[in-house]
Amino acid sequence: MNTDTPAPDLPQRCGLVAIVGRPNVGKSTLLNALVGQKISITSDKAQTTRHRITGMRTQGTAQFVFVDTPGFQVKHTAALNRTLNRTVLSSLGDVDVVLFVVEAGRFGAPDAKVLALLQTEAMQGKPVLLVANKLDALPRRSDVLPWLKTMQERATFAEFVPMSATRPADAARLLAIVEPYLPEQPWLYEEDALTDRSERFLAGEIIREKLFRLTGDELPYQCTVVIDNFVEEGELDSPQAAAAPQPSPAGSAVAGGGPARPLRRIAATIVVEREAHKGMVIGQSGERLKRIGSEARQDLERLWGGRVFLELWVKVRSGWADDEAHLRSYGYD
Repeated sequence: MNTDTPAPDLPQRCGLVAIVGRPNVGKSTLLNALVGQKISITSDKAQTTRHRITGMRTQGTAQFVFVDTPGFQVKHTAALNRTLNRTVLSSLGDVDVVLFVVEAGRFGAPDAKVLALLQTEAMQGKPVLLVANKLDALPRRSDVLPWLKTMQERATFAEFVPMSATRPADAARLLAIVEPYLPEQPWLYEEDALTDRSERFLAGEIIREKLFRLTGDELPYQCTVVIDNFVEEGELDSPQAAAAPQPSPAGSAVAGGGPARPLRRIAATIVVEREAHKGMVIGQSGERLKRIGSEARQDLERLWGGRVFLELWVKVRSGWADDEAHLRSYGYD
């Protein structure tokens, strides 16, 4: 959120900034740091980000419109992965600046495949900034200098930015570096806008984050979350509210509480590939599913500043990740 009043004698700047890289380099963490609030989910599991997430940051006369993309997939060929790659490619066509995120001191074949996308004819003339993330993970900071020299030989980058996305000062420094590359044009969004995604979408993403974080490597990546019902206080007498599913003891969790208003009632389904995966999500006596629901509810209440009543279900849909029709019905374009 902007805290500075634009100077009246300076032109406004506004531009689309794509955040690209292989899976697990910290793109979503970087987006949250640049926006100043959590709008994109994070976990150690690859392919956590599956949709194009847009986040805005307005400060001074500049409005940054960041586009977080899924990590470009090179290992799997299922329909889900092909869809994720199409999302990455479509995001690059309209942007003004590209942040190519890699891990400081590392550059492998998956990174090279993403870099190749940035060197196509369609990308010519667009500034690409190399963001060497996770700098704090290097044993010696001095190791980054020879590595940066090798990166200079791989491609022509507009800027080299070693940083750690978890450090607010580094995020502020990156904003200052990006700003001159934004075109001089009117802002695209209101000054206090943070994302173009709906509350319904954010609810599904937060639940999926907790699912990934609390199942670790046990659960394969072929699982997703579908929001079946989303009703705000004041809409509780609507037909949609009346049609909300009732919890069952086999695979549901109910989490609610807190004195704040308004109240949002959410019913969601966790979709998995196999019956065994359903047991992994529910856990012994339903304890894991209850924890997923509780942690998701707490994050959503912090995000919206109001109460949340959350029902979670688990259903098996074999082969959904390789079925184009299922992908479309679950919100994957």
